[in-house]
Amino acid sequence: MEMCRKAITFAQKFENCAKQTMNDIPSFNSLIESSIKDNWLLDALTDYKGATLQYHDVARKIEKLHIMMEAAGIERGDRVAVCGRNSAHWAVAFLATLTYGAVIVPILHEFNGEQIHNIVNHSESRLLFVGDYVVNQIDEEQMPGLEGIFNLPDFSLYVSHNERLTDARERLNELFGRKYPNAFRREDVKWYKGDAEEMCMINYTSGTTGFSKGVMLPYRALWGNVDFCQQRLGTKMPKFSKTLSILPMAHMYGMSMEFLFPFCSGYHLYFLTRLPSPAVIAEAFKEVRPDVVIAVPLIIEKIIRKRVFPKIQSNTVKLMLQMPVVQKKVKERICQEVYAAFGGRAYEVIVGGAPLNQEIEQFLRDIEFPITVGYGTTECAPLISYSDYHDFVSGSCGTAVANMEVKILSANPQDIEGEIVTRGINVMQGYYKNEEATRKSLDEDGWYHTGDLATMSADGHIFIRGRLKNMLLGANGQNVYPEEIEDKLNSMAMVSESIIVQRDDKLVALVYPDMEEAKNMGFSQDDLEGIMEQNRQELNAQLPAYSKISVFELQEKEFMKTPKKSIKRYLYK
Repeated sequence: MEMCRKAITFAQKFENCAKQTMNDIPSFNSLIESSIKDNWLLDALTDYKGATLQYHDVARKIEKLHIMMEAAGIERGDRVAVCGRNSAHWAVAFLATLTYGAVIVPILHEFNGEQIHNIVNHSESRLLFVGDYVVNQIDEEQMPGLEGIFNLPDFSLYVSHNERLTDARERLNELFGRKYPNAFRREDVKWYKGDAEEMCMINYTSGTTGFSKGVMLPYRALWGNVDFCQQRLGTKMPKFSKTLSILPMAHMYGMSMEFLFPFCSGYHLYFLTRLPSPAVIAEAFKEVRPDVVIAVPLIIEKIIRKRVFPKIQSNTVKLMLQMPVVQKKVKERICQEVYAAFGGRAYEVIVGGAPLNQEIEQFLRDIEFPITVGYGTTECAPLISYSDYHDFVSGSCGTAVANMEVKILSANPQDIEGEIVTRGINVMQGYYKNEEATRKSLDEDGWYHTGDLATMSADGHIFIRGRLKNMLLGANGQNVYPEEIEDKLNSMAMVSESIIVQRDDKLVALVYPDMEEAKNMGFSQDDLEGIMEQNRQELNAQLPAYSKISVFELQEKEFMKTPKKSIKRYLYK
């Protein structure tokens, strides 16, 4: 892998990105339409280990869903919800909703029945698409505003409260044949375009403090994310690239980076329809060989720790890494081993959703592996910052993406952390039916207040310190950032994951040990407690007095997590 180029300045970078005004943003739905027409006979969507839809198949299915939406009396701006595991039909339902002119409401399939009911009702959704896993979680009587519920696997009607919809579903092929008596062709693809400022999605955050907020996203936000990815990442990838969708499509990171960007670029998308365990993901990487890898840190860390480290931590390899004569060749060999673990073809591995463990990041940088870290929020659909791996600076999460301004609310942003605020094309319109939350997040000048703390280098690289709401106050008034302590702790012996909490004026580490390794080694509870006490002493030796850990508490189960695999901290305070 080639070495990093010299980074250009933040000012130059922003100036070089063509700024779009709200008036000249192209139609996002036109990107969908053009991709379908331009790639009509190419493979589009594949359920991993399952069936494949070509772009013309996607178009036919979209058109059939439009027929049923029209029969159900769905109008422009009406809400249509979709809830299920990643699949080709999930993607079709999403695309059909946007190109009809309705507002899509993606719901994370990991939400429970009550949460799903709340979101459907709060968003006033009139149709709901559900997957096999979800259908057993819901009760249609708790969602009285729905006209119908579709099963995602075959688009059959699970529930219908509309006679015209029932009739249309029963006679769908007949109605489709009448509408297109001379066959459905690419020139028949003429769908709703939509205005840049028109709301096209309500995305409910995973939420760690009560009921989720509905983020209102306009077409311009989706366009801004996809256009940036095409200009900055798409130009580095082969024309007929393949991608693997691992992250939940209802989460903005997975939706924009693993679904909308590749689909609008004419790529072949593979969806992991099963629970994405490390073993399943590793197998899929090997089989699909994606041209870019999008992941959260947990996936990267597990692959490296479980599948790479055991192969390279022998005494022989460690010895050779100390020998200048062969060190470079050994690192190249290790890099190839890591590259193979991700399929062996990816231009780069992009990490987002949470910070990457510094030990893992340093290891990957040391072997010159193409790793980079981005940053975003649901409220920005999601991109705020990113750097190509050539320009990536260790510990950072890139620089501001095109058409977005970023600043740190600090008198000295390079040395003193402050809140990250941003404004531009990607920013939401506000929170649905929640003016108070909107006022708190969006100021009168259009700046979105992220709630994240960071510093920024002179050339615009952002270095996140932690969440404003997670920051703890030490006994002497010093700010303590639990994420920074956790990052060090998670690299220590037998630690799988951890969170730092405050009890009175003491800092306590809640630790879930690596139980698989403990079982393999035959460690008892006493052994684990002894190891953790040693870890505590070693950790405290690296920390200032005000942030030292008083005690470790071992957890019997993994921490509860959000869909992007962040620990739900509020459950453990």
